[in-house]
Amino acid sequence: MPFKRIVVLTGAGVSAESGMGTFRDKDGIWTKHDLEDVATPEGFARNPRLVHDFYNARRRALRDAQPNSAHLALAKLEDAVKRGGGDLLLVTQNVDNLHEKAGSQSLLHMHGELARVMCLSCGVRGAWDDDLFADTECWKCGAVGVRGLRPDVVWFGEMPYGMDDIYDRLSGCDLFVSIGTSGEVYPAAGFVHEARISGAHTVELNLEPSANARDFGEGRYGPATQVVESWASDLIGKVGV
Repeated sequence: MPFKRIVVLTGAGVSAESGMGTFRDKDGIWTKHDLEDVATPEGFARNPRLVHDFYNARRRALRDAQPNSAHLALAKLEDAVKRGGGDLLLVTQNVDNLHEKAGSQSLLHMHGELARVMCLSCGVRGAWDDDLFADTECWKCGAVGVRGLRPDVVWFGEMPYGMDDIYDRLSGCDLFVSIGTSGEVYPAAGFVHEARISGAHTVELNLEPSANARDFGEGRYGPATQVVESWASDLIGKVGV
């Protein structure tokens, strides 16, 4: 196996073929909704009902969504790397649970998860699969409204989760792979730079070259279900397990 310490970053493009909307293309989620209204703390304070309606609809769509061959290929790669004595961390910007459904285990949701909630009063966090409303009481402290439960997702202007762990892994990786991301949103868009500083080989797998495609040492382009599966199969072939 040529690589032993792998970090994989995934974005909306890896889930698009499972029916989960992307954000920045012409038909993306943000062409239908103003991000200031549904994905900021200020928007939640102004109109919690609108925010809950938005995330309730996405949570319902997630219940029936199934992982595609790209998710499955990454889970298979993780297993092969581990059996070959290596380590793979999958960092996802996605708030869906399709990587989990595919079988990925070493996983960090840097933007939180649709199927989890947090309380703004007491800080409790937990799994949540049902609809959420402004009058839904926190199960721990009883808070409601704009001081109660909200989706446990990272909104614009908030700090992504797990950044110390991510940078630690980037500083020691020998392979960094970015899949299905625009290359426009920081801090994730800067991960390739951190990996290159550590001497890692860098690969972009995307529908088309991203905004920071020139920072990668290798690129493969096309639908995620094709390029991810092909790339992962090639790498697994080098593992020999």
